[in-house]
Amino acid sequence: MSAHAVSYDDLYRALGHRFAEPALLTRALRHSSVDSDASYERLEFLGDRVLGLVVAELLLERFPDENEGEVGRRFAALVQAGTLAQVGRDLQLGRYAQTGPGVLNDSILADMVEAVVAAVYRDGGMAAAREVVRAIWDPLVETRSRPPRDAKTALQEWAQAKAIGLPSYHDVDRTGPDHAPEFTVEVRVDGVMPQRATGTSKRAAEQDAAAAMLEDLGIARNG
Repeated sequence: MSAHAVSYDDLYRALGHRFAEPALLTRALRHSSVDSDASYERLEFLGDRVLGLVVAELLLERFPDENEGEVGRRFAALVQAGTLAQVGRDLQLGRYAQTGPGVLNDSILADMVEAVVAAVYRDGGMAAAREVVRAIWDPLVETRSRPPRDAKTALQEWAQAKAIGLPSYHDVDRTGPDHAPEFTVEVRVDGVMPQRATGTSKRAAEQDAAAAMLEDLGIARNG
């Protein structure tokens, strides 16, 4: 999609922020398959930190009586790739994304959400970023009455209860530059269709693969 043909008005409304420098938003939505020298990767790096800080603040305020482990599980669920990709779909980032043909996927949508958060931060400062993140993530916090279980732990407990052996995780692929690698991991459980996921670390990929298997099995992690 040509950046010159894009009107960001709908996205501004969805974010609750109108950019003084629209070029920041354009860069946040540009994948390296279009321009490796001016893609979202550096913004994504920054956005991951900004998002993490604001979500952590939000959770500590909302759940003052929960311990670090409980808040940590909430945090992990709210910033995992699957949640970020859903936020990207809700914001309809695919309408604005600049990628090569057939490149756009959930992993890239998740990356773009972090890059957009960084773009807001660079455009309007921490106050603007905090306002945008809280407006989007506050309803996600409200949907969880109790902290979710860690996906790998939940899958392990399910497999143990079924007496079918423990899940195993296998490295499938590693792509991307050294400063921003992506790992693809497959989880296997006897008698269950294997599931794959990609993340910016092996740990994240394993968590998302376990979450995908739980979802395929129709197993909730709340409670």
